[in-house]
Amino acid sequence: MTVRVLLVDDQPLVRSGLRVLMADHPGLEVVGEAATGLEAVRLTTELRPDVVVMDIRMPGMDGIEATRLITSGPTPARVLILTTFDEDEHVYGALRAGASGFVVKDMALDDILAAVRVVAAGDALLAPGVTRRLIADFAGQPARAARGRSAAVAEGITEREREVLTLVGRGRSNTEIAEDLFITVATAKSHVSRLLTKLGARDRVQLVITAYEAGLVSPSG
Repeated sequence: MTVRVLLVDDQPLVRSGLRVLMADHPGLEVVGEAATGLEAVRLTTELRPDVVVMDIRMPGMDGIEATRLITSGPTPARVLILTTFDEDEHVYGALRAGASGFVVKDMALDDILAAVRVVAAGDALLAPGVTRRLIADFAGQPARAARGRSAAVAEGITEREREVLTLVGRGRSNTEIAEDLFITVATAKSHVSRLLTKLGARDRVQLVITAYEAGLVSPSG
């Protein structure tokens, strides 16, 4: 299956580099390019890509607002945020807007391509260090909001599912969750799938956010 990709970045050199890179890899097809968030929203509707590789900082409509419109629109695509992590203060906002993954521009090119495939397959991906940024963001959130979310989560999931959600919030993979809870990987995957359904989460990224909002994982770890 060919993954149709829309590249969104205000730097032509970045878009050109990614296009050339993807052209050399079977299964990836760049169907369009955009330099602004507004263009990204329009082209997503017109071209119907599977994945939008989205920068955050762009003139006019930024990547966060564009992500929100794309993921909630009539022809939603999965959004992979690609930006300069160390300088970007909007990781949390991008994920809350509906992004399915977050990678940084200084990652190895093969890792970026792998991220596109992971997101296209319906999974979610966070680059190393993103969880730390989420922790920092949640450290500044009002405790009242976390308590309210915690109560809502407590009413809707089982104790075992709460344990799994906590481990997802700590960045554990299904294999690691299985090891921690002494269950099979298939069972761990089943628990994660049920959490996605019960909590109305789009993907694993949103489960991480929910775990922090619910207070199941604290900024101190």
